[in-house]
Amino acid sequence: MKIILTKYFAQTSSSAPLAVFRMLFGAAMVLSTARFLALGWVREQYIAPKVHFPYYGFEWVKPLQEYGLPEASMYAVFGVMMLAALGMMLGAWYRVASVAFFLVFTYVELLDKTYYLNHYYFVSVMSFVLMLLPAHRTFSIDVRRKPALELDSVPRWMIDVVKFQVGIVYVFAGIAKINSDWLFRAMPLAIWLPANDTMPLVGWALRYKETAYLFSWAGMLFDCTIPLWLSWKRSRILAYTAVVVFHALTGWMFQIGVFPLVMCLVTPIYFSEEWHKRVIAWLQRVFPSPQPSPTGRGSLESPSPSGRGVGVREILIIHCLLQLLIPCRIWLYDGNTFWTEEGYRFAWRVMLMEKAGDATFFVKDAQTGREGVALNREFLNAHQEKQMAMQPDMILHFAKVLKKHYAARGVINPRVRAEVYVTLNGRPSRLYIDSSIDLTRLQDDFSQKKWILPFRE
Repeated sequence: MKIILTKYFAQTSSSAPLAVFRMLFGAAMVLSTARFLALGWVREQYIAPKVHFPYYGFEWVKPLQEYGLPEASMYAVFGVMMLAALGMMLGAWYRVASVAFFLVFTYVELLDKTYYLNHYYFVSVMSFVLMLLPAHRTFSIDVRRKPALELDSVPRWMIDVVKFQVGIVYVFAGIAKINSDWLFRAMPLAIWLPANDTMPLVGWALRYKETAYLFSWAGMLFDCTIPLWLSWKRSRILAYTAVVVFHALTGWMFQIGVFPLVMCLVTPIYFSEEWHKRVIAWLQRVFPSPQPSPTGRGSLESPSPSGRGVGVREILIIHCLLQLLIPCRIWLYDGNTFWTEEGYRFAWRVMLMEKAGDATFFVKDAQTGREGVALNREFLNAHQEKQMAMQPDMILHFAKVLKKHYAARGVINPRVRAEVYVTLNGRPSRLYIDSSIDLTRLQDDFSQKKWILPFRE
């Protein structure tokens, strides 16, 4: 095994795939950030709300205005994000730009789990990987500024770690689809597809239950196997065509933001070295360098165990192991994961359920015994209220917000309970949590939430 690993880590590859990936990923981030600003989501999601739902362990991460800075500071954060994404795309002051993008994007992502999306998490982990790789040392502004930086080749594992990070999104998304609701009830596609029956050409077919079953099984097989088909030269063109069609359809039918665009732009990392070299050669003809490299192009060798750079390799090996382990934590919890959502985030569980809830909170004065109903909309925007009503950790956090709010207004030792009814994949709505328990006495952590009522068919 040691000999095999030594030989593998000694292999080199063209630096062109890293450069093309850097440009495509950076372009997607520029467009995504511009879209976020244009839609007014900075104010809607991070300035206007009275309450935010932090991730466990990151309660200290707050919007800048809560630290006493002006509201405009959150727009400045997105301005930095835009410049950093542009710097990554162009390879301009790449190390600073890539680190800045990773930190700023991840900071924004951690502000409120209401807006968690799998592709936001993907952007964070992918930008972390890019931050550590020399993706700026071929066809970049940095090379134009300092021609000696230019590289012809890099260790092969640097390309493979990017392929691994892209592939793991698909594979775990496919594994997550191997469940009875998805395969044997065609849920939630049996609910979602008929809603798109006005689509031109194919809309009529979306009304049939058989179409939902076809899409469910095809989606599972696609996700589980597409990295293999992209890796095989003979099937690569057909596989990438399937990627584009698959993501175009999902982007057209469902409101999933820029995720389809991002995945279409990152999957070319599986294309051959020759393809990436042709892309770089074409770009060099369109944007010729004003000064050639005086010393010729170099090669970045894979470091020996005692050599410089081994730390980066080890960090990325640990990163890959964590990416394999983190999605598996769902198996540490009992019960239906769709129901409890314990371990659900950061596990590439993409578009697997149709879930909705209705939550009524009761606040009781411990001294007088008087109990009243809190109005959720006085504290939360519509999207926060929708997400909170079906996610247990958000229910718990909101109960604590209510306790603090009413205690400050004279209610003695407020006790907060909630009646929450949730429907999952078309099933009748049912009571979700123990409605008699004082939620303010519970602590959020990674242990099993026993106050969630068991899921029963």
